[in-house]
Amino acid sequence: MKYVEGFVCAVPAANKQAYIAHAAKAAKLVKEYGVSRMVECWGDDVPDGTVTDFRGAVKAQADEVVVFSWFEYPSKEVRDAAMQKMMSDPRMKDMAGEMPFDGKRMIFGGFVPILDV
Repeated sequence: MKYVEGFVCAVPAANKQAYIAHAAKAAKLVKEYGVSRMVECWGDDVPDGTVTDFRGAVKAQADEVVVFSWFEYPSKEVRDAAMQKMMSDPRMKDMAGEMPFDGKRMIFGGFVPILDV
C-alpha cells in the first residue's frame, strides 16, 4: 500500500527561485531512496483562519509564503528505510545547511492513504 509523507513550511517570498532549486536538488536524492513522486506547491490562496490555519501552523511571517509538499512511497516500509538512509547521507546534511527557509518551523508527518480517486 502506498504511503505519503506531507510537509508544510514558510518560505520568504524573495527565496522562491532558491526554494525551487533546492527542491529540484532534493528530488534527485529522494528518488534514490525510493520516493516515487514528489510534489511541491507554492501557496496561492492560503486564507487566515479563525481558530487555526496553515500560516499559523508554521508561524509564517508577513513576507513568507506557505509551501505544501508531499512525497509518495510505494509503502511505509520503503519510507521507513528511506528515512534511515536520509539521516545518514552526508549529501542530505549538506542540503539541510543550505535550506532557503527556517526548517525549525516546518511541520511534517506520515500518512496512510484511505481514499485515492
